[in-house]
Amino acid sequence: MKEFKITYFFEEEHYIRRFIHVESMEIAEELIQSERDQYISFRDSRGIYHELNTRNVRVIQLSEYHRIDKSKKREKQ
Repeated sequence: MKEFKITYFFEEEHYIRRFIHVESMEIAEELIQSERDQYISFRDSRGIYHELNTRNVRVIQLSEYHRIDKSKKREKQ
């Protein structure tokens, strides 16, 4: 499983991020396309619940995400 970051932009400074785990970029793209003009719900990385009407989104950005384990980074220092 790969992790992907989806960012929904409403205005220049107003956006919501969502992280998903799927097998490939193509599957992630299909998910985004299947949710077009619908209400979706999810919890963000802080556990905050969101209901989002994708019709009101101006731009959707998708990228593969590579998490950095910050605890391991501190141990090296």
